[in-house]
Amino acid sequence: MTAGVMTAGVTIRTVHDVAGLAAVADHFSDVWHTPRTVPPYPAEVLHSLVHAGGAVHAVYDGQRLAGAAVAVLGADRSTYSLVAAADRGLGYTVKQAQRDWALGLGVRTMRWTFDPLVGRNARFNLVKLGAVGTEYLVDFYGPMTDGVNDGDESDRLTVTWNLAVPSASYATADTWAPATSYDTGDRDLAPATHTAPDGVTLARRDLGDRHVFCRVPDDVVALRAADPVLALRWRYAVREVFREAFAEGFRATGMSRDGWYTLTRTEEAA
Repeated sequence: MTAGVMTAGVTIRTVHDVAGLAAVADHFSDVWHTPRTVPPYPAEVLHSLVHAGGAVHAVYDGQRLAGAAVAVLGADRSTYSLVAAADRGLGYTVKQAQRDWALGLGVRTMRWTFDPLVGRNARFNLVKLGAVGTEYLVDFYGPMTDGVNDGDESDRLTVTWNLAVPSASYATADTWAPATSYDTGDRDLAPATHTAPDGVTLARRDLGDRHVFCRVPDDVVALRAADPVLALRWRYAVREVFREAFAEGFRATGMSRDGWYTLTRTEEAA
């Protein structure tokens, strides 16, 4: 491992050795509820990615592994973050370590995917980091059998993060940026366009045709465990809104504290 960087009592290191990479693989197994014998990212795969020029960052709370992230260089001189998972409050630290690594290589853009139904991840990616949802991918991974995604379809939202333009909350990692770039009253006045599986409004479009607002369930992971059929209905409903909006040139730019995406029409599509 390289020498660590201390930030608020937390140590962050890039990991190169077999034992360290095995510990990261075990961490990912625990996060995604898979047996450690079949991790989502085996240690030998992580070792190959590092050998090919990628980076595995690990964050430690004392001696305890509390998070990790994997990134590789893309053909277009962007970076792709394959996976990141950390204890609550440390995700921002891990992503900034990835950002610093990429900037050190002269890279200015990073992309990754996440489940668009997980509102807390959307808020982290779009609001705290300032990334933009640029692509909606239907059933991206096909069937998944881990303990988090099993029984659902693996739709993903690609986000693009401009590394050269720090988000508004960059200087204060513990302070979240404002939840929205619009007045909540504007959202409430926008005409409803879709109904959610719970019978309440799912999506709205403002009268100026500049924003689409789309709601996600409060906790899709818990819903998936309790009622996988209902969770799948939410998947299809949100998919319809996003695919329609993205086809018209909208991109995901925000997530409110109460679970509503903001999709903003791009200038090119205006």
